[in-house]
Amino acid sequence: MAVNRDKPDRWKADIAQSVDMYNDWFLRFAPNAYRASRAETTRDVDATLAATDNLTDIGVALLRANPGMLPALRMATCPPLAADRLTGLAGVSRNLVKVMERDSKLPLRMSQQEADIALGRIGDVIRGMLDPDIFVWLEREGVPTERERYRAATIVADRLCGSVANPIIRNAQEKRQLAAIARWLEGRGFTPVATGERRHHDNMEPGTFTFRLNVPSEREGTGRYVNIPIDAVHPAQDGEGWGLAVAGRSQVGR
Repeated sequence: MAVNRDKPDRWKADIAQSVDMYNDWFLRFAPNAYRASRAETTRDVDATLAATDNLTDIGVALLRANPGMLPALRMATCPPLAADRLTGLAGVSRNLVKVMERDSKLPLRMSQQEADIALGRIGDVIRGMLDPDIFVWLEREGVPTERERYRAATIVADRLCGSVANPIIRNAQEKRQLAAIARWLEGRGFTPVATGERRHHDNMEPGTFTFRLNVPSEREGTGRYVNIPIDAVHPAQDGEGWGLAVAGRSQVGR
């Protein structure tokens, strides 16, 4: 059993302090994290507008060359389209949309002919559902003003960030947690492993630490191992074990 796992009463003060720390951080920094993400996303959406000639070119060649712009295009419709809804309306495979959005590429096992047919269907759906209240230049068949284009990009960016608000805040919170752990360890004489240096949990030098390390763990009784992603790892002072922290919980391995 992990250290103190069966003694939750010992955690209460730490839990209360952790909750207070998070609430204070959320009120002061979460809005800034969201705004920063929105500003970056606005630039990405503006790049999509440029690549599509202000949404007048959403053809097969464009989607083949820029599969990663699909999330922005989904948020440009009225109403905004969830990935599954687009899959159903276009009659394309769920895997195609997933790979385009996750990896910014097309599935390797899909032939060019199959991909072109599917991309054509996706383009047809998006073109037919573009939001005329956002992209006001489409109805007049003209070029948008700089203000119109910026306004449209910010609206689409808001939609994109709104759909992933929790991950944005969670990622910022993870950075805060790891920074707090780093300060605590460095204050006690530990030094971080050099960036890019190859490392393994059982051959790290005593007095060092690292973040986001995969630690192999044996599946009970099978002799097979799986990698467990660990937030922070440092070797024990005696060099014979290692300590780790997972989402704020401390553990020790031997």
